[in-house]
Amino acid sequence: MDTKRVRKAVIPAAGLGTRFLPATKALPKEMLPIVDKPTIQFIVEEAKKSGIEDILIVTGKNKRAIENHFDSNPELEQDLEKTGKSELLKLTQGITDLGVNLYYTRQPHPAGLGDAIYRAKSFVAGEPFVVMLGDDLMDDKIPLTKQLMNDYEQTHASTIAVMKVPHKEVSKYGVIAPDGKVNDSLYNVKNFVEKPAIDKAPSDLAIIGRYLLTPEIFDILAETKPGRGGEVQLTDAIDTLNKTQRVFAHVFKGKRHDVGNKEGYLETSIEYGLNHPETKDDLRKYILKLAQKLS
Repeated sequence: MDTKRVRKAVIPAAGLGTRFLPATKALPKEMLPIVDKPTIQFIVEEAKKSGIEDILIVTGKNKRAIENHFDSNPELEQDLEKTGKSELLKLTQGITDLGVNLYYTRQPHPAGLGDAIYRAKSFVAGEPFVVMLGDDLMDDKIPLTKQLMNDYEQTHASTIAVMKVPHKEVSKYGVIAPDGKVNDSLYNVKNFVEKPAIDKAPSDLAIIGRYLLTPEIFDILAETKPGRGGEVQLTDAIDTLNKTQRVFAHVFKGKRHDVGNKEGYLETSIEYGLNHPETKDDLRKYILKLAQKLS
């Protein structure tokens, strides 16, 4: 087997979703819908479009709904078939038959992103892999995960997705200190800084929710002490990795939807609704009427 080919993805989904309480008291935040599709389904579909074959979803307590969503539901399918709802039946079956292998493991305590990724060590089994965070939905002609995989085919090195953000927002992100361009979209990186103070940020290039990592990251994660917030920070481990092997930064130039906060979630829902065949016309009329009232 060619271990240099990227074919595995890890999706961390063990967070408590406190920003969306009370909705997430019993419902995983990854199952919050954008119109009619859970956010985690967008992530899984991006992985498939990128050529990923195996996906590990790292879950936590009260996350069983994620597994149920991607599993078959014979009673529902029988009812849809009996009532002649063939399009909904096809849609439902398509979620189960995505054409990728889904696996699950649990993170028993919310100990940080680095800890969640470390739990994928056996699954990754010495191969390069991608990490896909559920709060970031990416829109581009070529999926961002595939862009990172294309870079890896050339560099055989870890590559982190970054995007230019307003300087006043850098303290919300991990940020890179660039060390020269490789090409129009790829940077060498001097170091990575997790949530720097605005006046100390080395750039406005913020790490967004896609990482392609070599398996050496696991040895580093095993030795990484809890950092900011008392959690094991993946950014700290990547910065250590960068001291022993090259880590590149890929600048994403498409559209990023941040569904990890209420405002971003609502904006994404509206944009998706304006493109959804069942909602776009009436929603557009409603927004235009509302705009007149607000003005």
